[in-house]
Amino acid sequence: MSIRKAWKEYKVAYVYIAPFFILFAIFGLFPIAFGFYLSFFRWDGLSQMHFIGLENYLNVFKDPLFWKALKNTLVIGIIAHIPILLGGLTLAFILNSKLVKGQNIFKTIYFMPMVTSSVAISIVFQQMFGNNYGVINWFVTLFGGEKVNWLGGDGALIKVAVIVMFAWKWIGWNMVIYLAGMQGINNDVYEAARIDGANNIQVLFKICIPLIKPIIIFTVIQSTIGMFNLFTEPFILTGQNWQGGINNGGLTLMTYLLSKAPQGGNLYGYASSVAYIITALIVIISIVVNKGTLDKSDPDYIADQAVKKQRREMARAARVSRKGGAR
Repeated sequence: MSIRKAWKEYKVAYVYIAPFFILFAIFGLFPIAFGFYLSFFRWDGLSQMHFIGLENYLNVFKDPLFWKALKNTLVIGIIAHIPILLGGLTLAFILNSKLVKGQNIFKTIYFMPMVTSSVAISIVFQQMFGNNYGVINWFVTLFGGEKVNWLGGDGALIKVAVIVMFAWKWIGWNMVIYLAGMQGINNDVYEAARIDGANNIQVLFKICIPLIKPIIIFTVIQSTIGMFNLFTEPFILTGQNWQGGINNGGLTLMTYLLSKAPQGGNLYGYASSVAYIITALIVIISIVVNKGTLDKSDPDYIADQAVKKQRREMARAARVSRKGGAR
């Protein structure tokens, strides 16, 4: 069917869906394309733009603060993912197994951090980790320890506070998603496992986790995106410091980006290049996670690879046939 004929037949439908695509093009595609275009220029937001090619990208990789921000972001994300994944799976399994009463109440409580203002939560955690009057230091001294300067000192412990807060926020989100996946498993599978004598640990690791593996991969990628977007928590915990506090202990990639533009400076081209480097990192990690978790013994994977191989052979045969005909 030609485009002209399709337009005549479905023009009413196209008119109805047009507003979405128009708004998406204006507020979605245009900023993405312009941001990439801007990353090749030097621009302060007011004066004329100057094309500098890859200079912004090269300067980013030469900046020690960028590597410090990347290291902090990865350390926070990798360590925080351990309680996020294990905690979310454990809580979801407990609620799915009906080992406790009032599941809806617990689901609401665990999910609350995701719908609560990040600024408000950050202020609460800032008080909890306070040096003189913080609740955590009160417990430390209660058991005979000395006060710990979590948000000060040499800045090394700022990441601990950010990790605790980041994990606390995402555990409930993952729990809800894992719980939905576990509830989608047929009850006959659970009953068969119980009849065979499987205990709760075996059911979790032998049934639940393998069957919700695609959901786990999805949450890992989603948490990774959240890790690279981490800004509010370290920014508030370090007293709204664009450099991440003492010795850049709380500096993340998103804080680094915003410190260049528009909040901390006016290097819009440089900030755009940082944004696209972050995007590339997210894409690379997502691909690695997907590739690294493929089960090559899975029948669907084997069938998919067979279809791809067949298509490659057909394409190769078609190219050979065209070359022979040309001669």
